[in-house]
Amino acid sequence: MSAGIGFIAVFVVPVLNGVVMVSFINQLRTQRMALEECYREGCTHPSAPGIDDGACCQFRLRLDGSSTGTGAEVQRPLATVVTGGLITSTLLTLVVLLVIWV
Repeated sequence: MSAGIGFIAVFVVPVLNGVVMVSFINQLRTQRMALEECYREGCTHPSAPGIDDGACCQFRLRLDGSSTGTGAEVQRPLATVVTGGLITSTLLTLVVLLVIWV
């Protein structure tokens, strides 16, 4: 059950990250910047959602994924699914989304 909840979280976070990043890049394009410069700025901007969300969540979830104490049978599957999903979604948001979006 907890892994199922993790899958729901993993599907919601990348969609939100992609929408925010594409909106920011569109905003840069309206300022008449070059396309490559818009992509570079959109992916490296301090508020790049894919990097921020992924980094913050992964620090905590790595600890939960390696826990052995009370409640570990619930925490471990959720942490494993979400950590793997966030790593994958960060790469997909920063690379594949831009290739498809062009």
